[in-house]
Amino acid sequence: MTIPRNAVSAKDVAEAAGVSRAAVSRTFTPGASVSPTTRAKVLAAAERLGYHVNHLARGLITAESGIVALIVAELDTPFRSRLLAALTEKLQADGKVAMLINTDRSDESVKGALRQAISYRTDAAVVLSGMPDPALGDLCIRNGLRLVLINREEGRPGALHIRLNDAACGAQAFEALRRIGCVRPAVATSRSATTSLRLRAEGFAHAAEDAGLPATREAIGVTSYAAGLDLGTALLSRSEPPDGIFCTTDLLAFGVLDVARQRFGRRVPEDLSVIGFDDVAQAGWDAYRLTTFAQPVDEISESIVSWLDGNGAADDLVELDAHLVWRDTVSMPSR
Repeated sequence: MTIPRNAVSAKDVAEAAGVSRAAVSRTFTPGASVSPTTRAKVLAAAERLGYHVNHLARGLITAESGIVALIVAELDTPFRSRLLAALTEKLQADGKVAMLINTDRSDESVKGALRQAISYRTDAAVVLSGMPDPALGDLCIRNGLRLVLINREEGRPGALHIRLNDAACGAQAFEALRRIGCVRPAVATSRSATTSLRLRAEGFAHAAEDAGLPATREAIGVTSYAAGLDLGTALLSRSEPPDGIFCTTDLLAFGVLDVARQRFGRRVPEDLSVIGFDDVAQAGWDAYRLTTFAQPVDEISESIVSWLDGNGAADDLVELDAHLVWRDTVSMPSR
């Protein structure tokens, strides 16, 4: 049996290149001063020996690991997958490493994830699910862990908060349906009770109330396609079914659309108009062509990376807009 040798060390590279250990360290430290000749010798030796910098060991010295923990639930939803893809790409391009911690939606699960992030000496944690309690937030700050909170209702000092104009989008969704003549508006959401979903539904309901067209509201299950099927069935089985439905996510809207067409024979948008939220890739598929709000995924990711690089106050709030994308599930209003 062959016993694997120890990993190649900086000392091995120094000996092979005929330079000092410090010269090897400077070669692999961005911005450090090292002569072109020495750099060439070190890189050639490192390539020959298969040497790679131990960033974890370096992090113990510099107190910066370069690791960013992403604390997230519902990884299988299209929007969450899209956001994670964009965020990890930008983190990696910035020289950071993403560590994914899968949680449920409970605050207790988020608490455990944050403690795990502290244990691994991560530089920061991006919280996409739940809300860390103030005491745990203070613990993170004391341990040098920077916090990014996305779409959390309550703020906390020392963290970056990123929020969307969810309530305004709900109001805009109602106005879009009203302008094309809908008189029986409805809002379909899940029971996930996230801040974003609640604000979208409330924005829609308040705008409908102000216009004298109170909206029917239906909430079922967790955010999923199956919940969308149930929501569509519940709403369209009413004695006076809606003629316009705002779904707080695209995933719910897909279920509503499928059950409306296949079970109830509704023509979209002639008999029923539907608006979603997120603008996931499937929203543009020919099967749906969903009118929806596009989340600014790139702006969210860029804001996080910029803040982690020190561009912004220690306690910052970034408010971003989601824009309505018109497709075929709502008729274009007449000018």
